[in-house]
Amino acid sequence: MRDRHAARLLVIDAADRLLLFRFDPGDRPPFWATAGGECEAGESYEDAARRELLEETGIAAEPGEAVDARDSIFVTFEGEKVHAVERYFAIRVAETAIDVSGHSDMERRAMREYRWWTADELAACEERYYPPDLPDLFARQRENAA
Repeated sequence: MRDRHAARLLVIDAADRLLLFRFDPGDRPPFWATAGGECEAGESYEDAARRELLEETGIAAEPGEAVDARDSIFVTFEGEKVHAVERYFAIRVAETAIDVSGHSDMERRAMREYRWWTADELAACEERYYPPDLPDLFARQRENAA
């Protein structure tokens, strides 16, 4: 099983809402997750965070330092079982307009919608989201900004 290094993005707007994308892979139930993705060969987590932010949201911003690190085992949309080694970056944005024109073909198929979530909305969400402790991770970022 290969290590899959990825940058995940906690994009938070001025109203303290978290941007999540709804993934509908077709072979499993839909779920919500942060923007972000796999590091390209030779790419740092910070560079991947910057690139993924621009590709998936149209927002150009500096990711700063990673705010969380974790690893897990999961199956990619292509069916590959991987050891995910992820770094999370919190990015505060003023603009809430999202441009998805930079999405790959796979992202266009699987990332069917996005929305900005308040902490209360996320806590009440009945659909699955990743990571499972996302409300806690979001709360820590909101506390750090206060």
